Amino acid sequence: MNDACVHIDGYAAILVGTASLDPTTNHQRLRDIMAMASVKSTRPKRVMKAKRVSKIARGRSAKLMVFRGKYEKTSGGVRADGLMKNKLGKVVSKSKSAWTRRVLKNWTDSVMSARQLLNLEGFVAINGNSLEGKALYLKAKAAYEERRHEKA
Repeated sequence: MNDACVHIDGYAAILVGTASLDPTTNHQRLRDIMAMASVKSTRPKRVMKAKRVSKIARGRSAKLMVFRGKYEKTSGGVRADGLMKNKLGKVVSKSKSAWTRRVLKNWTDSVMSARQLLNLEGFVAINGNSLEGKALYLKAKAAYEERRHEKA
């Protein structure tokens, strides 16, 4: 076959019938192909989009990252103003901490009053293996039931 292939800017252009006797027609064809290739190459390039950074913290240290201000909110929707540090230094939800404190208040008060009644000092495991622990649990449980019936 008498066809010739020319590569211009990644485009392949085939010159049909290059075995022509007249060299000016081949030159004309080549000029036309070059002009078409230059039109295609002047087309504007596509710009890559920038990577979007997430505003939602996920994972084990999500609350800490939101508390520090690195992210806007946790995956549960808690923002920095809804977080606080507890007495152990862990970042926790304000509302959940308040709810737990409110729910456990009667039990905590019952245990404290039972410790005073039994004159217990220092660490005593509630309902542990020792007799003091068993007695503390029974007194606290009785006081707790009393408090619950007072409210109702």
